[in-house]
Amino acid sequence: MQTFRRAALVAAVIALAGCAIAKPRTDDPLEKYNRKVYAFNNAVDKVAIRPVAVGYRKITNPPVRRSISDFFTNIRMPITVANDLLQARPKKALSASARFLVNITLGLGGFFDPASRMGLPLDDTDFGITLARWGVPDGPYLVLPLIGPTTGRDVWHLPVDSYFFDPMSIYSRNQGRFDHGQQYLPSMLYLVTLRARAIDAEGFLESAYDPYVFLRDAYLQQRTYKLYDGNPPASVIDQMQGLNEQGFDPDELLKQQQSWEKKQKEKDATGAAPTTQPAAPASSSSAPGTPSGA
Repeated sequence: MQTFRRAALVAAVIALAGCAIAKPRTDDPLEKYNRKVYAFNNAVDKVAIRPVAVGYRKITNPPVRRSISDFFTNIRMPITVANDLLQARPKKALSASARFLVNITLGLGGFFDPASRMGLPLDDTDFGITLARWGVPDGPYLVLPLIGPTTGRDVWHLPVDSYFFDPMSIYSRNQGRFDHGQQYLPSMLYLVTLRARAIDAEGFLESAYDPYVFLRDAYLQQRTYKLYDGNPPASVIDQMQGLNEQGFDPDELLKQQQSWEKKQKEKDATGAAPTTQPAAPASSSSAPGTPSGA
């Protein structure tokens, strides 16, 4: 049921939507397979997942949802602590540990976030980033059934982090006294909160004329920014935006995007299909392979 991971990515699109328009990716060798899985995941989401998230939002208010979200963010901090240590970043591991302990105690079990007000920033990393920092190439972009976007490298954070570092997964695995799987309820609630959080961001995905490309490039860009702690070098940004490629014209791609958006407005107003469509999507930035030692 980790389709809900897609929800967190959709929420991240808000931050990425303002990035400069960029050349469409050409390094998606599994695109035909990925598009089929993407369509399957979308169908499952519409039928079984999104309705649950909508119901959750109806029976809760924003303060309650924020507290529940803060709890799950904090309870998963051991994943970050462990991977900071694996990345040989002891200062970050110490900061993440302090944040975890402050929110567990002063934050009443993690339902509140006094650590942020005390200047302890939220750090978020995983085993995929650990592999990247030690030079493992990212591999092909991959969409997995009921899981969503990943890469040949990032996919390893699912079994490693879940088995060794995730307190909720460890708890579920070691609770055998329940007859009907009640031990999985915390994990299920966590996934529901992720999907509910993404509902406000759905408009960004719906407005893209190729949602698959938009989500793919947003995911890969987000992972690149995470690898560089939100500050990738200028050369990496240029590569993401295609500025170092001969013949790339971002103004032309922007014109295509604006032309398509105009036709979409006409379609919405008249109910008729637009007569033409841009030849190549330009809604988001492509991400380069990630070097070691970032």
